[in-house]
Amino acid sequence: MTERQLVLEDGTVFVGESFGSECAASGEVVFNTGMTGYQEVISDPSYCGQIVMMTYPQMGNYGINRDDFETVHPFIHGFIVKEVSEDPSNFRSSETLSEFLKVHNIPGICGIDTRKLTKVIRKHGTMKAAIRPIDETADDIVRQLSSSQLERNPVERTSTVKPYVVPGRGKRIVMVDFGMKHGILRELTKRECHITVVPYHYDADAILRLKPDGIMLTNGPGDPKEVPEAIEMIKGILGKVPLFGICLGHQLLSLACGADTEKLRFGHRGANHPVKDLASNRTYITSQNHSYAVRRESLAGTQLDLTQIALNDDTVEGVKHQVYPAFSVQYHPESSPGPEDTGHLFDEFLQMIADSQPKKEENIYA
Repeated sequence: MTERQLVLEDGTVFVGESFGSECAASGEVVFNTGMTGYQEVISDPSYCGQIVMMTYPQMGNYGINRDDFETVHPFIHGFIVKEVSEDPSNFRSSETLSEFLKVHNIPGICGIDTRKLTKVIRKHGTMKAAIRPIDETADDIVRQLSSSQLERNPVERTSTVKPYVVPGRGKRIVMVDFGMKHGILRELTKRECHITVVPYHYDADAILRLKPDGIMLTNGPGDPKEVPEAIEMIKGILGKVPLFGICLGHQLLSLACGADTEKLRFGHRGANHPVKDLASNRTYITSQNHSYAVRRESLAGTQLDLTQIALNDDTVEGVKHQVYPAFSVQYHPESSPGPEDTGHLFDEFLQMIADSQPKKEENIYA
Protein backbone atom coordinates (compact mmCIF):
# COMPACT_ATOMS: atom_id res chain seq x y z
CA MET A 1 0.00 0.00 0.00
CA THR A 2 1.12 3.53 -0.74
CA GLU A 3 0.34 6.69 1.15
CA ARG A 4 -2.69 8.71 0.04
CA GLN A 5 -4.46 11.75 1.41
CA LEU A 6 -8.08 12.74 1.85
CA VAL A 7 -8.53 16.52 1.61
CA LEU A 8 -11.81 18.17 2.61
CA GLU A 9 -13.22 21.36 1.15
CA ASP A 10 -12.53 23.20 4.43
CA GLY A 11 -8.81 22.31 4.27
CA THR A 12 -8.84 19.39 6.72
CA VAL A 13 -6.35 16.69 5.66
CA PHE A 14 -6.29 13.00 6.57
CA VAL A 15 -3.29 10.86 5.58
CA GLY A 16 -3.75 7.14 5.10
CA GLU A 17 -2.94 4.27 2.77
CA SER A 18 -4.47 3.43 -0.57
CA PHE A 19 -6.36 0.32 -1.58
CA GLY A 20 -8.50 -0.42 -4.59
CA SER A 21 -7.73 1.79 -7.58
CA GLU A 22 -4.76 4.16 -7.55
CA CYS A 23 -6.70 6.86 -9.43
CA ALA A 24 -7.64 10.24 -7.93
CA ALA A 25 -11.27 11.08 -7.24
CA SER A 26 -13.47 13.80 -5.79
CA GLY A 27 -17.08 14.00 -4.63
CA GLU A 28 -19.28 14.68 -1.64
CA VAL A 29 -18.00 12.85 1.45
CA VAL A 30 -20.68 11.10 3.55
CA PHE A 31 -20.70 8.48 6.31
CA ASN A 32 -22.62 5.24 6.80
CA THR A 33 -23.11 3.75 10.28
CA GLY A 34 -23.75 0.14 9.21
CA MET A 35 -21.61 -2.56 10.80
CA THR A 36 -21.93 -4.81 7.74
CA GLY A 37 -23.35 -4.59 4.22
CA TYR A 38 -20.46 -2.75 2.59
CA GLN A 39 -21.04 -4.58 -0.71
CA GLU A 40 -24.65 -3.38 -0.88
CA VAL A 41 -23.55 0.13 0.10
CA ILE A 42 -20.89 0.30 -2.61
CA SER A 43 -23.36 -0.91 -5.24
CA ASP A 44 -26.30 1.29 -4.17
CA PRO A 45 -26.94 3.81 -7.00
CA SER A 46 -28.17 6.36 -4.43
CA TYR A 47 -24.49 6.96 -3.55
CA CYS A 48 -23.75 8.18 -7.08
CA GLY A 49 -20.98 10.81 -7.06
CA GLN A 50 -20.17 10.41 -3.36
CA ILE A 51 -17.14 9.31 -1.37
CA VAL A 52 -18.51 6.94 1.26
CA MET A 53 -16.95 6.42 4.69
CA MET A 54 -17.94 3.49 6.90
CA THR A 55 -17.91 4.30 10.62
CA TYR A 56 -17.48 0.66 11.69
CA PRO A 57 -13.70 0.11 12.03
CA GLN A 58 -13.10 -2.95 9.81
CA MET A 59 -14.48 -3.60 6.33
CA GLY A 60 -13.78 -6.31 3.76
CA ASN A 61 -13.64 -9.17 6.29
CA TYR A 62 -16.12 -11.33 4.35
CA GLY A 63 -14.99 -10.26 0.89
CA ILE A 64 -17.20 -9.72 -2.15
CA ASN A 65 -19.70 -12.31 -3.39
CA ARG A 66 -21.88 -12.66 -6.49
CA ASP A 67 -25.24 -12.42 -4.67
CA ASP A 68 -25.34 -9.14 -2.72
CA PHE A 69 -25.08 -6.50 -5.44
CA GLU A 70 -27.70 -3.76 -5.71
CA THR A 71 -26.68 -2.75 -9.24
CA VAL A 72 -24.38 -4.10 -11.93
CA HIS A 73 -22.05 -1.10 -11.96
CA PRO A 74 -21.21 0.89 -8.79
CA PHE A 75 -21.49 4.67 -8.94
CA ILE A 76 -19.54 5.76 -5.84
CA HIS A 77 -16.44 7.91 -6.36
CA GLY A 78 -14.41 6.65 -3.41
CA PHE A 79 -14.45 4.47 -0.28
CA ILE A 80 -13.02 5.26 3.17
CA VAL A 81 -12.44 2.79 6.02
CA LYS A 82 -10.41 2.61 9.21
CA GLU A 83 -9.07 -0.86 8.43
CA VAL A 84 -9.47 -2.98 5.29
CA SER A 85 -9.20 -6.78 5.43
CA GLU A 86 -7.08 -8.28 2.66
CA ASP A 87 -7.75 -11.86 3.83
CA PRO A 88 -11.54 -12.32 3.82
CA SER A 89 -13.08 -15.38 5.42
CA ASN A 90 -16.47 -16.43 4.06
CA PHE A 91 -17.59 -19.39 1.95
CA ARG A 92 -19.34 -17.05 -0.52
CA SER A 93 -16.35 -14.76 -1.07
CA SER A 94 -15.04 -14.61 -4.64
CA GLU A 95 -12.65 -11.66 -4.37
CA THR A 96 -11.39 -9.08 -1.89
CA LEU A 97 -12.90 -5.64 -1.40
CA SER A 98 -9.71 -4.07 -2.74
CA GLU A 99 -9.77 -6.22 -5.89
CA PHE A 100 -13.38 -5.29 -6.57
CA LEU A 101 -12.72 -1.55 -6.21
CA LYS A 102 -9.67 -1.82 -8.46
CA VAL A 103 -11.65 -3.50 -11.25
CA HIS A 104 -14.26 -0.71 -11.11
CA ASN A 105 -11.64 2.07 -10.92
CA ILE A 106 -12.75 3.26 -7.47
CA PRO A 107 -10.04 4.54 -5.10
CA GLY A 108 -10.05 3.61 -1.44
CA ILE A 109 -8.21 5.03 1.54
CA CYS A 110 -7.71 3.30 4.89
CA GLY A 111 -5.83 3.95 8.11
CA ILE A 112 -7.33 7.37 8.77
CA ASP A 113 -9.16 8.48 11.92
CA THR A 114 -12.72 7.77 10.79
CA ARG A 115 -14.17 8.83 14.16
CA LYS A 116 -12.64 12.28 13.74
CA LEU A 117 -13.89 12.51 10.16
CA THR A 118 -17.40 11.58 11.32
CA LYS A 119 -17.33 14.37 13.92
CA VAL A 120 -16.19 16.88 11.29
CA ILE A 121 -19.08 15.92 8.99
CA ARG A 122 -21.62 15.96 11.83
CA LYS A 123 -20.45 19.42 12.89
CA HIS A 124 -20.01 21.09 9.51
CA GLY A 125 -22.22 18.92 7.29
CA THR A 126 -21.34 16.96 4.19
CA MET A 127 -18.81 18.69 1.95
CA LYS A 128 -16.73 18.15 -1.13
CA ALA A 129 -13.56 16.10 -0.72
CA ALA A 130 -10.82 14.50 -2.81
CA ILE A 131 -8.64 11.39 -2.57
CA ARG A 132 -5.26 12.33 -4.03
CA PRO A 133 -1.58 11.29 -4.05
CA ILE A 134 0.39 12.39 -1.02
CA ASP A 135 2.73 14.61 -3.05
CA GLU A 136 -0.03 17.03 -4.12
CA THR A 137 -0.36 20.15 -1.96
CA ALA A 138 -3.52 20.50 0.10
CA ASP A 139 -3.94 24.18 -0.83
CA ASP A 140 -4.05 23.35 -4.53
CA ILE A 141 -6.59 20.57 -3.93
CA VAL A 142 -8.80 22.88 -1.84
CA ARG A 143 -8.77 25.51 -4.60
CA GLN A 144 -9.80 22.85 -7.13
CA LEU A 145 -12.61 21.67 -4.84
CA SER A 146 -13.83 25.22 -4.27
CA SER A 147 -14.20 25.84 -8.00
CA SER A 148 -15.74 22.43 -8.77
CA GLN A 149 -19.43 21.52 -8.80
CA LEU A 150 -21.10 18.40 -7.49
CA GLU A 151 -22.68 16.23 -10.17
CA ARG A 152 -26.00 17.64 -11.36
CA ASN A 153 -29.01 15.33 -11.80
CA PRO A 154 -27.23 12.02 -11.10
CA VAL A 155 -30.59 10.29 -11.71
CA GLU A 156 -29.90 10.63 -15.43
CA ARG A 157 -26.73 8.54 -15.00
CA THR A 158 -28.20 5.84 -12.75
CA SER A 159 -31.61 5.28 -14.39
CA THR A 160 -32.12 2.60 -17.03
CA VAL A 161 -31.82 3.85 -20.60
CA LYS A 162 -34.56 1.66 -22.08
CA PRO A 163 -37.63 -0.08 -20.63
CA TYR A 164 -37.38 -3.79 -19.86
CA VAL A 165 -39.66 -6.46 -18.43
CA VAL A 166 -39.23 -8.90 -15.54
CA PRO A 167 -42.06 -11.36 -16.30
CA GLY A 168 -44.44 -12.62 -13.65
CA ARG A 169 -47.98 -13.97 -13.25
CA GLY A 170 -49.19 -11.53 -10.61
CA LYS A 171 -50.00 -7.82 -10.46
CA ARG A 172 -48.66 -5.68 -13.28
CA ILE A 173 -46.29 -3.12 -11.78
CA VAL A 174 -44.55 -0.29 -13.60
CA MET A 175 -41.34 0.59 -11.79
CA VAL A 176 -40.01 4.07 -12.53
CA ASP A 177 -36.24 3.71 -12.17
CA PHE A 178 -34.51 6.73 -10.61
CA GLY A 179 -31.47 4.66 -9.58
CA MET A 180 -33.13 1.49 -8.42
CA LYS A 181 -31.72 -1.01 -5.95
CA HIS A 182 -32.15 -4.61 -7.05
CA GLY A 183 -33.59 -5.36 -3.61
CA ILE A 184 -36.84 -3.66 -4.64
CA LEU A 185 -37.05 -5.90 -7.70
CA ARG A 186 -36.40 -8.95 -5.53
CA GLU A 187 -39.27 -8.09 -3.19
CA LEU A 188 -41.75 -7.66 -6.05
CA THR A 189 -40.61 -10.74 -7.99
CA LYS A 190 -40.87 -12.73 -4.75
CA ARG A 191 -44.55 -11.76 -4.82
CA GLU A 192 -44.84 -12.93 -8.47
CA CYS A 193 -45.43 -9.44 -9.87
CA HIS A 194 -45.09 -8.74 -13.60
CA ILE A 195 -42.71 -5.78 -13.63
CA THR A 196 -41.97 -3.26 -16.37
CA VAL A 197 -39.01 -1.05 -15.50
CA VAL A 198 -39.02 2.34 -17.27
CA PRO A 199 -36.59 5.30 -17.37
CA TYR A 200 -36.97 8.27 -15.05
CA HIS A 201 -38.20 10.56 -17.85
CA TYR A 202 -41.13 8.40 -18.98
CA ASP A 203 -44.22 10.60 -19.05
CA ALA A 204 -47.63 9.85 -17.56
CA ASP A 205 -49.29 8.92 -20.86
CA ALA A 206 -46.55 6.44 -21.75
CA ILE A 207 -46.81 4.81 -18.32
CA LEU A 208 -50.61 4.60 -18.39
CA ARG A 209 -50.50 2.99 -21.86
CA LEU A 210 -48.76 0.04 -20.19
CA LYS A 211 -52.01 -0.60 -18.24
CA PRO A 212 -50.34 -1.08 -14.85
CA ASP A 213 -52.14 -2.25 -11.72
CA GLY A 214 -49.71 -0.20 -9.63
CA ILE A 215 -46.69 2.07 -9.97
CA MET A 216 -43.50 1.93 -7.93
CA LEU A 217 -41.36 5.07 -7.59
CA THR A 218 -37.88 3.86 -6.69
CA ASN A 219 -34.95 5.22 -4.75
CA GLY A 220 -32.24 7.25 -6.47
CA PRO A 221 -29.48 9.81 -5.90
CA GLY A 222 -29.42 13.58 -5.58
CA ASP A 223 -31.84 16.45 -5.16
CA PRO A 224 -35.46 15.57 -6.05
CA LYS A 225 -36.01 19.09 -7.39
CA GLU A 226 -33.52 18.31 -10.16
CA VAL A 227 -36.01 15.81 -11.63
CA PRO A 228 -38.94 18.10 -12.60
CA GLU A 229 -40.12 15.74 -15.34
CA ALA A 230 -40.76 13.06 -12.73
CA ILE A 231 -42.79 15.48 -10.60
CA GLU A 232 -44.99 16.31 -13.58
CA MET A 233 -45.34 12.61 -14.41
CA ILE A 234 -46.55 11.84 -10.87
CA LYS A 235 -49.12 14.64 -11.09
CA GLY A 236 -50.42 13.00 -14.26
CA ILE A 237 -50.87 9.52 -12.76
CA LEU A 238 -51.94 10.42 -9.21
CA GLY A 239 -55.44 9.09 -8.58
CA LYS A 240 -55.44 6.93 -11.70
CA VAL A 241 -53.17 4.12 -10.48
CA PRO A 242 -52.05 3.15 -6.93
CA LEU A 243 -48.58 4.52 -6.09
CA PHE A 244 -45.82 3.42 -3.72
CA GLY A 245 -42.70 5.60 -3.36
CA ILE A 246 -39.39 4.71 -1.72
CA CYS A 247 -36.67 7.21 -0.70
CA LEU A 248 -36.29 9.59 -3.69
CA GLY A 249 -39.68 8.32 -4.89
CA HIS A 250 -41.12 9.44 -1.55
CA GLN A 251 -39.67 12.93 -1.97
CA LEU A 252 -40.93 13.20 -5.56
CA LEU A 253 -44.45 12.14 -4.57
CA SER A 254 -44.44 14.76 -1.81
CA LEU A 255 -43.26 17.49 -4.19
CA ALA A 256 -45.95 16.51 -6.70
CA CYS A 257 -48.56 16.94 -3.96
CA GLY A 258 -47.38 20.45 -3.03
CA ALA A 259 -44.95 19.74 -0.18
CA ASP A 260 -41.32 20.90 -0.09
CA THR A 261 -37.94 19.25 0.50
CA GLU A 262 -34.68 20.34 2.11
CA LYS A 263 -31.11 19.09 2.36
CA LEU A 264 -30.12 17.65 5.74
CA ARG A 265 -26.84 18.57 7.39
CA PHE A 266 -25.32 15.11 7.05
CA GLY A 267 -28.23 12.93 5.94
CA HIS A 268 -29.34 9.51 7.12
CA ARG A 269 -27.14 6.57 6.09
CA GLY A 270 -27.04 3.25 7.87
CA ALA A 271 -29.02 0.18 8.88
CA ASN A 272 -30.07 1.19 12.39
CA HIS A 273 -32.39 4.21 12.07
CA PRO A 274 -35.49 4.07 14.32
CA VAL A 275 -38.77 5.13 12.73
CA LYS A 276 -42.09 5.51 14.57
CA ASP A 277 -45.38 4.65 12.88
CA LEU A 278 -47.91 7.20 14.15
CA ALA A 279 -51.00 5.04 13.60
CA SER A 280 -49.77 1.90 15.40
CA ASN A 281 -47.36 3.67 17.78
CA ARG A 282 -44.85 0.99 16.79
CA THR A 283 -41.14 1.63 16.18
CA TYR A 284 -39.22 -0.01 13.34
CA ILE A 285 -35.46 -0.17 12.79
CA THR A 286 -34.81 0.82 9.19
CA SER A 287 -32.16 1.00 6.50
CA GLN A 288 -31.65 4.52 5.11
CA ASN A 289 -29.57 6.42 2.59
CA HIS A 290 -30.57 9.97 1.70
CA SER A 291 -29.36 13.58 1.83
CA TYR A 292 -32.76 15.24 1.37
CA ALA A 293 -36.00 15.04 3.35
CA VAL A 294 -39.55 16.34 3.11
CA ARG A 295 -40.05 19.47 5.22
CA ARG A 296 -42.57 18.55 7.88
CA GLU A 297 -44.21 21.97 8.06
CA SER A 298 -44.71 21.95 4.27
CA LEU A 299 -47.25 19.11 4.57
CA ALA A 300 -49.80 21.60 5.94
CA GLY A 301 -52.25 22.56 3.23
CA THR A 302 -51.51 19.48 1.11
CA GLN A 303 -53.58 16.31 0.86
CA LEU A 304 -50.81 14.30 2.47
CA ASP A 305 -51.00 12.87 5.99
CA LEU A 306 -47.83 12.36 7.99
CA THR A 307 -47.66 8.65 8.83
CA GLN A 308 -44.14 8.05 10.19
CA ILE A 309 -41.34 10.08 11.76
CA ALA A 310 -37.63 9.55 12.46
CA LEU A 311 -37.01 9.24 16.19
CA ASN A 312 -33.46 10.59 15.93
CA ASP A 313 -34.38 14.01 14.49
CA ASP A 314 -38.19 14.07 14.05
CA THR A 315 -37.98 14.31 10.26
CA VAL A 316 -40.66 12.97 7.90
CA GLU A 317 -40.36 9.23 7.20
CA GLY A 318 -43.73 8.44 5.64
CA VAL A 319 -46.78 10.06 4.05
CA LYS A 320 -50.14 8.87 2.73
CA HIS A 321 -52.54 10.64 0.39
CA GLN A 322 -55.88 11.54 1.96
CA VAL A 323 -57.92 10.84 -1.19
CA TYR A 324 -56.00 8.69 -3.65
CA PRO A 325 -54.33 5.27 -3.16
CA ALA A 326 -50.78 6.52 -2.76
CA PHE A 327 -48.20 6.32 0.02
CA SER A 328 -44.45 6.52 0.43
CA VAL A 329 -41.61 6.05 2.91
CA GLN A 330 -38.23 7.72 3.21
CA TYR A 331 -36.36 4.56 4.25
CA HIS A 332 -35.71 1.27 2.41
CA PRO A 333 -38.26 -1.45 3.25
CA GLU A 334 -36.34 -3.89 1.04
CA SER A 335 -33.33 -3.38 3.41
CA SER A 336 -30.28 -4.71 1.50
CA PRO A 337 -28.48 -4.24 3.80
CA GLY A 338 -30.30 -3.92 7.10
CA PRO A 339 -33.29 -5.17 9.07
CA GLU A 340 -36.36 -6.53 7.29
CA ASP A 341 -38.83 -5.02 9.78
CA THR A 342 -40.79 -3.13 7.12
CA GLY A 343 -40.91 -5.65 4.27
CA HIS A 344 -44.66 -5.90 4.90
CA LEU A 345 -45.07 -2.57 3.06
CA PHE A 346 -44.78 -4.42 -0.25
CA ASP A 347 -47.72 -6.59 0.82
CA GLU A 348 -49.65 -3.46 1.81
CA PHE A 349 -48.95 -1.99 -1.63
CA LEU A 350 -50.37 -5.08 -3.35
CA GLN A 351 -53.36 -5.07 -1.02
CA MET A 352 -53.96 -1.41 -1.84
CA ILE A 353 -53.96 -2.36 -5.53
CA ALA A 354 -56.46 -5.15 -4.89
CA ASP A 355 -58.71 -2.84 -2.87
CA SER A 356 -58.70 -0.19 -5.60
CA GLN A 357 -59.70 -2.58 -8.38
CA PRO A 358 -63.38 -3.15 -9.19
CA LYS A 359 -64.83 -6.27 -7.62
CA LYS A 360 -65.65 -9.08 -10.04
CA GLU A 361 -69.33 -9.96 -10.14
CA GLU A 362 -70.26 -13.45 -9.05
CA ASN A 363 -71.34 -15.85 -11.78
CA ILE A 364 -74.90 -16.75 -10.77
CA TYR A 365 -74.91 -19.65 -13.26
CA ALA A 366 -71.82 -21.31 -11.76
